[in-house]
Amino acid sequence: MPKASNPHHGSLQFWPRKRAKRVYARVRSKISSKEAKPLEFAGYKVGMTHVAVTDNRPKALTKGEEITYPVTIIECPPIKISSIKFYKNTIKGLKAVSEVFSDKLDKELERKITLPKKIKKNVDDIKDFDDIKVTAYTNPKLTTIGKKKPEFFELALGGSKEEKLKWARENLGKEIKVGDVFQEGQQIDIHAVTKGKGYQGPVKRFGVGLKHHKSEKGVRRVGSLGGWIAQGHVMWRVAHAGQMGFHQRTEYNKWLLKIGTNPEEMSTKNGFIRYGVIKNPYILVKGSIAGPSKRLIRFNHAIRGRKNVPKEAPPINYINLDLKK
Repeated sequence: MPKASNPHHGSLQFWPRKRAKRVYARVRSKISSKEAKPLEFAGYKVGMTHVAVTDNRPKALTKGEEITYPVTIIECPPIKISSIKFYKNTIKGLKAVSEVFSDKLDKELERKITLPKKIKKNVDDIKDFDDIKVTAYTNPKLTTIGKKKPEFFELALGGSKEEKLKWARENLGKEIKVGDVFQEGQQIDIHAVTKGKGYQGPVKRFGVGLKHHKSEKGVRRVGSLGGWIAQGHVMWRVAHAGQMGFHQRTEYNKWLLKIGTNPEEMSTKNGFIRYGVIKNPYILVKGSIAGPSKRLIRFNHAIRGRKNVPKEAPPINYINLDLKK
């Protein structure tokens, strides 16, 4: 039986494979919306379990039958709108021209950014702008992860320029819940930073096959450094040891199965392992997502959703909370 050759498993799409700049992701692509509301939200990864649902896929062989799905639990405490940012179109793209902060900010935000001592600008004073975005921060103090310093990021808004301004003015300094942005059954894109593995060799990092046990200079090494190795040159495509994990990644078209508003539904005897007790609204997403527990997960509306996924969430009959410790 011939053996399949796999000299290199790592995709060159992601290069260089170095650590992310920060522990939570940066969202670069968003879908436009006609409704004036934020286009994304964020929450803290709790862990995984499985649920029993009634299959509602119209063309599935198990339609109408009870099946199980692996799900990831994300706790979503409300986020708070901290400021409104005004942008102007230039030849180099959008440029921020002004920012108006709220006067109702939590003291924990000072752990993350330097707050202005006085609010000198008013929203009504700014007339010349082309786009509006808002900045928001999380509330980790409402969770049990043992953290007070919030994450701070920018949110894009849907709707026209006038609708964005109206929504931002009405919600400046107020809390936004996950149910205000998403609905059960829709598809979302997950943005997260993966688990860090540290410095790893080429076998673990790229799936390089082991050499013969009598080969020279080691078994867990690449067999060739390429055709251009004179004068210290090594091709950048060669699988080498280096940083593995803690990279920013995006997973598309994850199915949002449930938005829970009652955290007691997810109560366990001793809490979730390496996380604690859920005290805020939560969501259940089908499948696994990147990152360890307690890490911030950002998610937005799917930019290119799949057509074969129903727009309604399947009825959930059972959620497994008998988790191993």
